[in-house]
Amino acid sequence: MGRARTEGLDTVAECIHGFDEGLCDICFPRVVPEPPPTVTATATATTKARPTRASGPRIRRAAGASARSTSTGPAFSKRRLYHWTHARNLESILLDGALRSIAGGADPDVDTAAPLVRQLRAAADVGTGKRVDAFVPFALTPDADRWIELRDGATGAAWSTAARLSSPTEYVMLVLPASTAGDDAVVAHGDASAPATVFSVDDPVRAVARISREEQDLAAAEVLLPDPVPIDTITLIGVPNEPMRNRVRRMFDAVEGAAPRIVVHPPWFTPSE
Repeated sequence: MGRARTEGLDTVAECIHGFDEGLCDICFPRVVPEPPPTVTATATATTKARPTRASGPRIRRAAGASARSTSTGPAFSKRRLYHWTHARNLESILLDGALRSIAGGADPDVDTAAPLVRQLRAAADVGTGKRVDAFVPFALTPDADRWIELRDGATGAAWSTAARLSSPTEYVMLVLPASTAGDDAVVAHGDASAPATVFSVDDPVRAVARISREEQDLAAAEVLLPDPVPIDTITLIGVPNEPMRNRVRRMFDAVEGAAPRIVVHPPWFTPSE
């Protein structure tokens, strides 16, 4: 029988919601940086020819961000990786003892991806001969583009009927430290099922740093971890409400091993609209 991790073992200060100090969007609201001042060119300024930009990965740039902006976020090793899944899928994950990729045998009870997306991920080569569906996908933010789409009703073509019929409060967010990702992690510079997406292999630290200079919210990127991802690497599970927290605790009581910290954090599951 599993037993929840003793809170007294944590040495990092926590807020009332169970997050490490500074990581809770409620207790520690994010400060939006002020936009840089606008400089008006004088009448005597001359126009220089713009140099031709060399071809390279297409990376979405946040509005108003400079092409030479530096990353203001934490280093990759200090970040967290996020994987959302329906609570019904969590039961099979715990029985397996790991998160598995689709190619590795995962058969989610609630599959949120449309059949076409599954086909595209099964065909997409990350550059090493391995396909995207051989990896377990993670986001670099709990407000990733795809997760927000799902929270907002999953109305796009990328989503299954099951996704459209589900509610955000039926999901849980599995969180692990990015420091557990090895050099064999693959970083997708955007939606890994999109044909034009560029992949970076062998150096996730440099890849994420590069993306963060162009897209500070990191909402489009995916970090693909090799199958399997052991459940004991999960250090935190975010849930939408107390009933879900109790449900997840009962799941862990039915399997061996200690449960990670389970915190109620409604902002992660609230539709943006």
